[in-house]
Amino acid sequence: MLSVSHFKAAKIALALVLSLTSLGLGYWFGSQSTSFVGHVPELPKDTPPITIEDDNENEEEHEDIADGDLSAIQAGFLEQCKLVLVVRTDLKMSPGKFAAQCGHATLACYKALVKANPKLVQHWERTGQAKIALKATSEEQLLELEAIAKSLNLCARSVEDQGLTQVAEGSRTVLGIGPAPVALINEVTGKLRLL
Repeated sequence: MLSVSHFKAAKIALALVLSLTSLGLGYWFGSQSTSFVGHVPELPKDTPPITIEDDNENEEEHEDIADGDLSAIQAGFLEQCKLVLVVRTDLKMSPGKFAAQCGHATLACYKALVKANPKLVQHWERTGQAKIALKATSEEQLLELEAIAKSLNLCARSVEDQGLTQVAEGSRTVLGIGPAPVALINEVTGKLRLL
């Protein structure tokens, strides 16, 4: 006859096995499903090519520092990923202004990485799409962080303002780094303070 403590232990073990099985199956089904990330529908062969002029300089990709191998970064099965937004505090931007600039940096990183490493983007999406805002004190600091990030094969995109409202034209306002595994991004931004 089973004692009460044996019965409770068996119940806990069964719950643990069912939870892990459910997690594994959910991850497997999620990775097998079709995704719209990076999906481009096929056009009929006689369709002329479409060209789009991008007049928005806020989303302009800066190629001053060459990218590393963006496809080289991989995340482990349960490894958390994040996107870091480093905001210049010396510009004294209003909350609305730096929120807009962070949006531009997020989109620039996403667009670059979804082409180069869609599996990493999908992993980041499945693990909560973490975004962290940090403080920088100068444009030189942004450039230094960008160079370090790119040397580690991380996606790094800075936003250059058009100068129509609060900031001088051409000023780099925000640097987006990632998404990528938390430990790797912390090698670049681990000493910065939260915004």
